[in-house]
Amino acid sequence: MSNLRPISRTVAGSFMSATVTLTLVLASGTALADSTVSLRIMETTDIHTHLVNYDYYRDGESDTVGLAKVATLLKTARGEAKNVVFIDNGDLIQGNPLGDYMAKRHGLKEGEVHPVYKAMNLLGYDAANIGNHEFNYGLDFLDKSLAGANFPYVSANVFVDDGDDNPDNDKPYFQPYVLLDREFTDMDGQTHEATVGVIGFVPPQIMQWDKANLEGNVVTKDIVEMARKYVPEMREKGADIVIAVPHSGLSTLAREGMEENATYYLSEVDGIDAILFGHAHTVFPSDTYSDIDGVDLAKGTINGVAAVMPGFWGSHLGVIDLTLSVNDAGEWKVTDSLSEARPIYHRQGRDITPLVEADPDVIEAVKEEHQATIAYMREGVGTAASPINSFFALVADDPSIQIVTNAQKWYLEKILNGSEYDGIPILSAGAPFKAGGRGGPDYFTDIPEGKIALKNVADLYIYPNTLRAVLLDGAQVREWLEMSAVQFNQIDPDSREEQPLINETFPTYNFDVIDGVNYQIDVTQPARYNASGEVVNKDAHRIINLTYDGKPVAEDQKFVVATNNYRAGGGGNFPGLDGSTIIIEAPDENRTVLANYILEEKEIDPKADGNWSLAPIGEASKVTFVTSPRASSALDAPDNISFIGEDENGFAKYVLQSR
Repeated sequence: MSNLRPISRTVAGSFMSATVTLTLVLASGTALADSTVSLRIMETTDIHTHLVNYDYYRDGESDTVGLAKVATLLKTARGEAKNVVFIDNGDLIQGNPLGDYMAKRHGLKEGEVHPVYKAMNLLGYDAANIGNHEFNYGLDFLDKSLAGANFPYVSANVFVDDGDDNPDNDKPYFQPYVLLDREFTDMDGQTHEATVGVIGFVPPQIMQWDKANLEGNVVTKDIVEMARKYVPEMREKGADIVIAVPHSGLSTLAREGMEENATYYLSEVDGIDAILFGHAHTVFPSDTYSDIDGVDLAKGTINGVAAVMPGFWGSHLGVIDLTLSVNDAGEWKVTDSLSEARPIYHRQGRDITPLVEADPDVIEAVKEEHQATIAYMREGVGTAASPINSFFALVADDPSIQIVTNAQKWYLEKILNGSEYDGIPILSAGAPFKAGGRGGPDYFTDIPEGKIALKNVADLYIYPNTLRAVLLDGAQVREWLEMSAVQFNQIDPDSREEQPLINETFPTYNFDVIDGVNYQIDVTQPARYNASGEVVNKDAHRIINLTYDGKPVAEDQKFVVATNNYRAGGGGNFPGLDGSTIIIEAPDENRTVLANYILEEKEIDPKADGNWSLAPIGEASKVTFVTSPRASSALDAPDNISFIGEDENGFAKYVLQSR
């Protein structure tokens, strides 16, 4: 990073004469000291429509979510600093039932303000970036939503698809960056004019994840390359301080271009003073990133650049304090920094202590839409003859996945009837969306016997995906399952020491179960793939005894598999799933399919059919996993597990015995 910053546009005019030196000298011959300015940069990210401290699935207040809670932190943090810039990093308008209610039931009229912006306009945001989930409801809904923001939006790597195959004349779909003219007060009370540049980025993979909404309308480009293009331009136009806002996680995998998680390499682009990142739903600085070279957790820097990532759903407020020096020529430089993510709650085991109250102004601003969402979610669609939970979804076949895969298969059978694909076996893939992990010990599906409401349907399928069908052969189905099996750590069958079964770095929404075939997962074998979809153990095969209709699956045997647009289009880096195998692009969301299935069936009893299981684990006697403390009352618990205690994060810990 360069030590000296370009002369700001505001002060440059006073120094046009070549005879004037940029350093003023006192009569004694000593230079005037640079002024010191403290700048606080604050961030929210991945709010996912969690405006109110409320869990629409449990239908009750929550101490762990909500922009209303962050607003209280914000007011305190703003009061501690003279100079403040406040930025949001996207994934705002989608993510919980309030977002779905606004997009699917209520809609937005021209000129109507989305409740997200009713809340945010109260809080004094200076700028915001676009996240990947902003595109889930289509560009028209996005444009109508953004029109309600009283602050500028940026995104530097999304361009209009002009169809001419010439990248040199591509026009940005959003403004790539914004230059904010500000007046900052230094430590001595003197004011200085400065220009703050804010540039944003979105994962290029939106073209896969939201292909139906974006293809033919926009194209995406590499995050780092666009930073190299625009940051020098921002400097030339007078930016004294540059803040990069990537909706992108932190990874040190070898750079190949078009990375989803490009923040590490973005930190190496010259001219960036601070990075506000997101997308990964984790906290930086934190021990999660302790093993990455170039990361200083004490200061909160990546390769020397101040950085912060404040969790998700309003769990934290990101704060970066920059110490800046500015001389009389208007040249700025960063001399120090400190980053932190301030939480809205503290967790000790199962106990949650709220650290702030919700801001009443935010609550009042969205009261109408909040209450309408609650009423919407309470609408009934059918009944369940037995409870549905996801407590054991990672260790045994599971009813919360079974009901989803049943519904998808039911839907696809109707579509394929009489088509060229009629008669090809139909399989159905689903995953446990709520299975603890970074969501905590309460983040599980738990639906009691009896009435099923829309809130329960949304709890079973939390994403607004649309249904897709892919045509695969048996070899591709096997490799799909091999990728899913990255969910597990390798188990030493001869060890009597504790061995955690679950690979906590692999998101549970990528643990696809494929119903319609039977198989076992041998976790004593190394994983064939890594989380990026690369073959790392070419001779390893965790998927064994794969059969269809009682017979081994042949490599060239054809199957139609029901899934969603994210997975079919390449989401999760699964082999063979890159969009090229899609044969059906259904207009319906997966959870709409699920709701209609329950409506038609009226009463369901979604017991798991046991089509998959873990293979024997030899003499390993302390293979452990964690789940919800509520799992102890589950009637469908596997018979080969034993409760052994509670861990430090409030999860119930179980040991798994080999069958």
